[in-house]
Amino acid sequence: MKKRYSMGSYLAGAVAARAGDEMSGPALMLAGFALAGSTTDASSLLAGVTISAAAGGPVLGVLLDRAVRPGRLVAGALVLYAAGLGLILVGLGRLPFAVTVLIAVVTGLLGPALSGGWTAQLPRVVPGGRLPRANALDAMTFSAASLAGPALAGVVAEALGAPSAVVVSAALIVSALPAAWLLPARPGRVRDARATSVIGDLAAGTRVIVGRPPLARATLTSIVNCVAQGMLTACVPLLGERALGGAGRGAVLLSCAAISALVASAVLTRFPRSVAPDTVIWASALVQAAALALCTSGRTAVPIVAVLMLGAGEGPQLAALFAVRHREAPEHLRGQIFTTGASLKITGFAVGAAVAGPAAHWSLPGAVALAATVAVLAALVFFAVPSARVASSAGRAEPDS
Repeated sequence: MKKRYSMGSYLAGAVAARAGDEMSGPALMLAGFALAGSTTDASSLLAGVTISAAAGGPVLGVLLDRAVRPGRLVAGALVLYAAGLGLILVGLGRLPFAVTVLIAVVTGLLGPALSGGWTAQLPRVVPGGRLPRANALDAMTFSAASLAGPALAGVVAEALGAPSAVVVSAALIVSALPAAWLLPARPGRVRDARATSVIGDLAAGTRVIVGRPPLARATLTSIVNCVAQGMLTACVPLLGERALGGAGRGAVLLSCAAISALVASAVLTRFPRSVAPDTVIWASALVQAAALALCTSGRTAVPIVAVLMLGAGEGPQLAALFAVRHREAPEHLRGQIFTTGASLKITGFAVGAAVAGPAAHWSLPGAVALAATVAVLAALVFFAVPSARVASSAGRAEPDS
């Protein structure tokens, strides 16, 4: 009898791939500064890898939905992503910098495979009754990766040099290859891909996201919330300088948020059905708004308490978002909906960071207050989508099995 793919294998692969991904951003910035000698060049590499995910996510999702063995496609994306990181490293100082940035942009197109593309396969790993707890465990992998990745990048760069940090991040991503390759196949016969075009499938996925109020609400709230999170990240160096005595220590604040998110998600795994995921999404946005408002205080220890509170809202919100997507997404569009959602969140984060950077230099309390306002807006837009409206063209999602 064929051995069933285990949840442990899924989680191990997800942690490795996502830790490598979280590590790659700081590692690229450190390597870019070390080899190119410019903070502008270093940030350009990170921007190139990040921003292109918005374009790659939806198309990657369509391909996953058409694949009989989507795990093979995820595995291929992991290999190409790791190879792209290697090419960027080789190109620094040897190729024109514009070419190196172009490589980073192309590499970033595959980024959503490590997040939404992997999570979309979860219903085929666990039975439907265990899916709520599995969602919370899956969300924990993001928190664990965001905690371990940047810290590992700093340790390796300090001990072995910045280029070695890029190599280690690529190796972590490749180590997830077996877990991705063996992800369960799609049950039954996949619909004929020739019946519809890629453009048609992209349009169908968009109609589902927009036409199903619970999915539209969750998606819109998560995007706006990511704008607020990106704004906070841009303020972290200055907050670290004020709260911990050094801009470089601002990363400790992000680590506190990641630890808090991990603990909150762990608690949620014990009570996965205690609160409806739709409620968790908007309530968590308000928790994060309150945490950001606390950051405006001039007291030294308050930002630490605030980021712990922020993580307590961020972790459960991610698990709830996954729950809503799994519940509302039709099986034949699940991959696209997850990767599109991940792409939009990444874009929202990048926009928030871009806006808050100049604002923080003008007024740190003002920039953080703006982030808190955006987080409140995230909760409000949840209720801006009429709950009674149902898109007739979308139909009902098939129950997970």
